[in-house]
Amino acid sequence: MPKEARPQKAKRVLRRVIETEADIRTGARALRKLCPVMRRVHDVVGDPPLRRHASGFIGLAQVVVSQQLSAASAGAIWKRTMIVVDPFDAETLLAQDIGALRAAGLSQGKVRTLRSAAEAIVAGRLAFDASAPADDLRAALLAINGIGPWTADIYALFCLGHADGFASGDLALQVAVQRAFELDARPDARALEDIAERWRPWRGVAARLLWSFYAHRET
Repeated sequence: MPKEARPQKAKRVLRRVIETEADIRTGARALRKLCPVMRRVHDVVGDPPLRRHASGFIGLAQVVVSQQLSAASAGAIWKRTMIVVDPFDAETLLAQDIGALRAAGLSQGKVRTLRSAAEAIVAGRLAFDASAPADDLRAALLAINGIGPWTADIYALFCLGHADGFASGDLALQVAVQRAFELDARPDARALEDIAERWRPWRGVAARLLWSFYAHRET
């Protein structure tokens, strides 16, 4: 009788993480080889900033605060919010008066989103386990009222440091790609997702390069 086939162990996929400026340089060098457009962008802007934030609830909250705001405005509101919520955890935020959060500069919608995320954490529906599959965390984030693909993608990029993370719905990235590729029209999220396939497994560095390129053209 033939021997029974031994069950194969599931392959463990190691997720590359951007932690240092050396990781940025490694990704930039790889992108220069992968894509002539990225090579030209890198020639213009050089190595982009690391841009890493804390993970967990505090990192997610910082991303939520930054939604649809300039960096300066988001930074000012974030500083005031951290003063109100101290220490910055789910339980402390839920204990705060909504008026105090609004006085820090948070919109009604962002207060609602932060409270929804805090409630999900307290209830055990949202956990920030670094070893958990990225898709599981993304699904848990998208289940929270007020958190959409952009917020989930930015969290993965800057709070988790996923080297292949990307935010195809980001307007600045879309504009930067239109300029870099000299396209007639700004690509939408789906079109940008297709374009970004050529930058795997370093889409996170490509995004940083493109944000720097966008800022360079805006100055």
